Amino acid sequence: MATETGAPVLSARHVVRHFGGLYAVNDVSFDVRKGEILGLIGPNGAGKTTMFDLLAGSLPPSGGDIVLGGASVAGESAHRRIGRGLGRTFQIPRPLANLSLLENVMLARQGQTGESLLANFLHPFRVVAEEKAAEEKAGELLELVSLSRLAHEPARVLSGGQRKLLELARVMMADPAIILLDEPAAGVNATLLEVIMDRIREINALGVTFLLIEHNIDMVTRLCHRVLVMASGQLICEGTATEVARDPRVIEAYLGGAA
Repeated sequence: MATETGAPVLSARHVVRHFGGLYAVNDVSFDVRKGEILGLIGPNGAGKTTMFDLLAGSLPPSGGDIVLGGASVAGESAHRRIGRGLGRTFQIPRPLANLSLLENVMLARQGQTGESLLANFLHPFRVVAEEKAAEEKAGELLELVSLSRLAHEPARVLSGGQRKLLELARVMMADPAIILLDEPAAGVNATLLEVIMDRIREINALGVTFLLIEHNIDMVTRLCHRVLVMASGQLICEGTATEVARDPRVIEAYLGGAA
């Protein structure tokens, strides 16, 4: 596991998001510390996915602030947050099915000179060099997630669990400081789930911070340094997995019908 420094990489500050009169997220504050794997759990309808959308920039907050790397980003778009080092995966990965795994990963490279049409004419050698470097890095990432043998196969051949590994490689291509993982265990068989957890630990050991939503409590217990619990749009508890499992508020949220 990476060593925790205690310094926040990402912070929510009294974040609110309402849709008309419905408060999906209501005055939520927490820090994600550098180097940790932080879990976010709660019953269905607790506001977890909305919170992820707010952190990633897919939704603007109705109030409060989001701080990434010491800068307020509440008004910034998702692609600008990627540039600041925040990556995100989704519960249902959607790779480009007809492109190879290698091509899917290479597409996530940020700031390539060749993205400018004019630069392809003015700096052709730089474009070629960057393309080669991106291909090499994509190959290394596919090896990291145990998919290198399928590097030149189209993404449509992958199982659900393999698609989650591919998405992990894609997000790593953008050199993130923190990754938001949306239910990495969903729809994954037990064998591949062990692979996914091992890869998360390996990437975390490289210094990448994780915040993950997950319903698989066994995975959360084995993987996460700390756990946040949401219910009815609010943060009700935080601590180790053992601590939150014993908290009466958490038991009530899961067994008392909070959603």
